[in-house]
Amino acid sequence: MVTLDQTIPAMPVQDMPTAVAFYRERLGFEVLHHDGGFAVLGRGEAVVHLWEASDESWRERLDAREKPVCSGAESFIAGTASFRVRVIGVDELYDELSKAAVLHPVSKDGLDDTDFGTREFATLDTDGNLITFFEWVAE
Repeated sequence: MVTLDQTIPAMPVQDMPTAVAFYRERLGFEVLHHDGGFAVLGRGEAVVHLWEASDESWRERLDAREKPVCSGAESFIAGTASFRVRVIGVDELYDELSKAAVLHPVSKDGLDDTDFGTREFATLDTDGNLITFFEWVAE
């Protein structure tokens, strides 16, 4: 029998030192590993991997018919990803991250109660990757 246990998002970022500092200083994650273009960060049970998407060679390609993604680390990939983190105490985390000035514009007026049973808010990292923190609402 196969059991799937945990998913760990891998987020593309252009500037690894800047992204690591943001996740650590503004979102409260601990740096578990950082080796050049790859980092592992955690907060509580939540883990996220950051990988550097800093290849700028796509800007100088002469053949317009060439595939836009060749290396898989093109800089334009940074900021195109998202992930969701389940939280216990989402209201308290909202207050914390509100003070850190990292809220997505759609979340600046407060948390959202969704029609699918969550209470949530969103943030953006330094590249524009979307991070949503949510808590299941008791029925």
